[in-house]
Amino acid sequence: MKAFIRHMISSNIRVNPSAFLTTFLLILNLACCQRGFDPIDRYYINCGSSTDLTVGNITYVADRSSSRFLTTPQDILADSNLNSITPSEDSRLFRTARIFTGPTRYTFSIQQGGRHWIRLHFYPFTYQNYDMNSASFSVFSQQTTLLSEFSPRNASVKEYSVNVTSGDLVITFSPSTNSLAYINALEVVSVPDDLIADDASLFNPPGPFNGLVTQALETVARVNMGGPLVSLVNDTLGRTWVPDSNFLLQQNLATNESNVPAVHYPQGGASSNTAPQTVYGTCTKMNSGNDPNSNFNVTWGFNVDPGFQYLIRLHFCDIVSTAANQLVFNVYIGSSLVAPDFEPSSRTSGHLATPYFMDFVTPLMDQNNLSISIGPSPRSSYPDAFLNGLEIMKMNNSRDSLAGSSVLPRFPASKKNLGMIVGLSVGVPVALILIVLLFFIHKRRKQRLLAHSKTWVPIYVNGGASHTQGSKYSTGTNVSVGSNMSYRIPFVALQEATNNFDENLAIGIGGFGKVYKGVLHDGTVVAVKRGNPKSQQGLAEFRTEIEMLSQFRHRHLVSLIGYCDEKNEMILVYEYMENGTLKGHLYGSDNPCLGWKERLEICIGAARGLHYLHTGDSKPVIHRDVKSANILLDENLMAKVADFGLSKTGPEVDQTHVSTAVKGSFGYLDPEYFRRQQLTEKSDVYSFGVVLFEVLCARPVIDPSLPREMVNLAEWAMRWQKKGQLDQITDPKLSGKIKPDSLRKFGETAEKCLADFGVDRPSMGDVLWNLEYALQLQEAVVHNDPEENSTNVIGQLSPQVAEFNNVDHTSNSVAGFEESSVDDLSGVSMSRVFSQLVKSEGR
Repeated sequence: MKAFIRHMISSNIRVNPSAFLTTFLLILNLACCQRGFDPIDRYYINCGSSTDLTVGNITYVADRSSSRFLTTPQDILADSNLNSITPSEDSRLFRTARIFTGPTRYTFSIQQGGRHWIRLHFYPFTYQNYDMNSASFSVFSQQTTLLSEFSPRNASVKEYSVNVTSGDLVITFSPSTNSLAYINALEVVSVPDDLIADDASLFNPPGPFNGLVTQALETVARVNMGGPLVSLVNDTLGRTWVPDSNFLLQQNLATNESNVPAVHYPQGGASSNTAPQTVYGTCTKMNSGNDPNSNFNVTWGFNVDPGFQYLIRLHFCDIVSTAANQLVFNVYIGSSLVAPDFEPSSRTSGHLATPYFMDFVTPLMDQNNLSISIGPSPRSSYPDAFLNGLEIMKMNNSRDSLAGSSVLPRFPASKKNLGMIVGLSVGVPVALILIVLLFFIHKRRKQRLLAHSKTWVPIYVNGGASHTQGSKYSTGTNVSVGSNMSYRIPFVALQEATNNFDENLAIGIGGFGKVYKGVLHDGTVVAVKRGNPKSQQGLAEFRTEIEMLSQFRHRHLVSLIGYCDEKNEMILVYEYMENGTLKGHLYGSDNPCLGWKERLEICIGAARGLHYLHTGDSKPVIHRDVKSANILLDENLMAKVADFGLSKTGPEVDQTHVSTAVKGSFGYLDPEYFRRQQLTEKSDVYSFGVVLFEVLCARPVIDPSLPREMVNLAEWAMRWQKKGQLDQITDPKLSGKIKPDSLRKFGETAEKCLADFGVDRPSMGDVLWNLEYALQLQEAVVHNDPEENSTNVIGQLSPQVAEFNNVDHTSNSVAGFEESSVDDLSGVSMSRVFSQLVKSEGR
């Protein structure tokens, strides 16, 4: 371009200025187009229109001339002069629409397989007797559900990215009963192969995510931080980037910066296809002012649909720093710290103003909001952080859906298939006979299955044989199941119990899958956890859960009732816990507030369950995912530890630890385990210490929306504990209701649990002893207790414990309690003898 201009000047050619400007802009436009992506497949359709429409450099072909793509029962083209939409070039796409009164499909020939955009433009208006405002319909791409029972209320564009493997891409519109469907404009366009790579990262638990290239995606948000609207006209891939002001939770904490000309794309990294220069050249950053002690996070909030995973793409381009390696900050997704001490220039070989992006995949969302936060790192010399752009994309679920559950409609045969139908009709009499026979065979098979579903078939666990001792569904006497036994439940029985997994019976979503409330044939209420094939917790966790819970029976461990592995399903069935999770009673729900005594008793129950795991078998079992969401409460608020999918058998007698990959939940992870990848029972103790502070303060363990010193609950609470002012951060609902001695003992217990090194932490037995003591201090003042005014060190036992440890273990009873009660410690009165909480041989 520069050479062309120099040639014009040096040649001293006299030209018309207007003609020169036109020629120059044309060449410039061609040069820009050459830099952009040139899609092999490109279909732009102006639906319901009889004329083509050009928007920017894109021509949308009239629907009449594109009828070769369309199979519809009725040809209804709607036209309206819409003046209610904000005037813009692309708003003209909403002025016409094609209406469908029955199942309709567009079929597009795909020249090159791979990822393609599907963009659906909707704007409802009334045309003759058709009111699009009342429309309700579903949209499918091949077998993927894009929209279910969708009712557009205003001008909107739904954007999807799907992987096309066959020669044709079929998009189907299916009106709901007694309704209609419509579309104003439709796009099917090739996407660059490298735009969505298969190298995203999970962060809860941490690890790689595989299979991203095959996922169908729906764009939930595409945001230009600190910059203006970037429309499809200005983006090489026809995308729209909206400003971030509407998503900022506290706008006064943020400020904008812009330096678009400085942006230069690296070789082999981010490109203009990843995001345009106008996105990377602007950013939203901390409004630190001149205060070097600024300590807060900038947070954006977005609405999402629970029950799905999301791909989060974060765009960075350091237009803030004046030198490389100057800025270090933290990045959070939800409550998870996904990029600690992030140094942008270190990712771009020390170059400033160079685009870079990171991809993360969330766990299954169990709430309808998602936050993205940036904040200062202690490593930075000056508190600052920035973000240039953000994309949030919903990923299809295990049912290959991006919306609710809908059934792809069937279409009547076309005239081209009429000859085949006539030929097949010759064999109709034979076919009818076969159908009748198959019907009776199927009916008898179903009857046998139903009969079979009334008896659970025992499986073999750890190589041991087991025999049916009774039927859970039978009317005879139930025989208790041995601790070495688990039961396989037929899939049809679980379908019956959950009304075919009715979404109205869903009671929770976890990393493994969705949990449903069910009622078995004999009236037993159960919790049915159905594995999600897309989940990162798969077969290994499924087997672990069965193996662990089949060996243990304890009133403070959730009981496994059965499992199902038919039809490629992984389903676990537990006893139903009426009051849900401990987390749900502390914050984030409308559950009644727990009193301090109730909280102590719940902590004691959970500690009993964990202590049993650590000492109740030949080898200790380490839970590895202790958190408030995995402590469940029954109808009497009795605590039971749940979710053993990550559990691990502890070290041998002559070993100190188990070397294993780090798994668990952020905020609860033992830092020593995280650093060394050496797992011990003390890792559970650390996590339980975090739970104790969570119980006391009734707030999330990681909350990036708070000032930095408050983000991590464990660190924040420990600072107050060491100052002796733990009462300053307790749940306000407990104000004045905790006796000081009880709070002191509780705080000391939690503090010991959170010691930096495992050897300095107490055993779960010692934790249990001290929690029982904290409960006694709450219930009554113990006169002349030598520890009443002391700063107790956990593990320092009373004389009563010493006496108990000297009991003859050959006896069948201990201090008046049956030996079985020692194994299941929940039956022992803890207020009578503290030492009986712990088997002496386990100590």
